[in-house]
Amino acid sequence: MTYNFDPDRWYENQRRAIDARREKGEIAGAAYEAELDRLEARYEQMTTRLDKPFELSDTPRSPRLPHRE
Repeated sequence: MTYNFDPDRWYENQRRAIDARREKGEIAGAAYEAELDRLEARYEQMTTRLDKPFELSDTPRSPRLPHRE
């Protein structure tokens, strides 16, 4: 994932794909609603992760070089 990732644009693209499948008759009724529910859940999970600060606390770091004056 890149820093310029737009979750709202992603959601809209996914929603359009689901709507297109419904228009083609590939899904309908409860299946359509289930797809929308799954999409909403993925979106919520994604935005929750994006709202957290980026931390490197578990990443090993190289030792610092001695300070020169």
